[in-house]
Amino acid sequence: MEIRFAQEKDSRQLLDIYGQYIDTTVTFEYCLPTVEEFAGRIREIGGEYPYLVCEDEGRAVGYAYAHKPFERAAYQWDAELSIYLDRNYTSAGLGSRLYEILMEILKLQGVRTAYGCVTMPNPKSERLHRRMGFEKIGVFHNTGYKNGKWLDVVWYEKQIAPYGMDPKPVISIGEISREKLEEIIRLDR
Repeated sequence: MEIRFAQEKDSRQLLDIYGQYIDTTVTFEYCLPTVEEFAGRIREIGGEYPYLVCEDEGRAVGYAYAHKPFERAAYQWDAELSIYLDRNYTSAGLGSRLYEILMEILKLQGVRTAYGCVTMPNPKSERLHRRMGFEKIGVFHNTGYKNGKWLDVVWYEKQIAPYGMDPKPVISIGEISREKLEEIIRLDR
């Protein structure tokens, strides 16, 4: 399997993976975005944060990305992680590998805290976060309504870098050398 940075041209394949979850409570979206909308998300998020795709023999089988969880400037040292795997590729360690790569890149950007947001129940995602050292920090009760029921969301957090005084502003992924990014992706985990 190969992990690389997602491109807009991957939107159809990634949308096929995301589509496996659109009728579930894993995502709070009601309707599947268009290919163009999804390409825009890849472009927008990937311009600031890592957006990864994993391929098996040239076919996308999973993707993961980091994004801004909160809007105000004082939150810039935080990032939320999102991951979607083809259902035939879950519980095989791929999620952990993608999360590890995301967090290594986020450290280079200056991010200090990574967050995960999980709709309950989701045993696989809960296990992933616990295994990766995330701590459960809170539950938003009845925060979303989908598929005829009110749903709780659990937030997880993990410190990924020290919290020093006077931190430098977080940099965009484009400010990190391509060689360094590729080195992180290639590391055998």
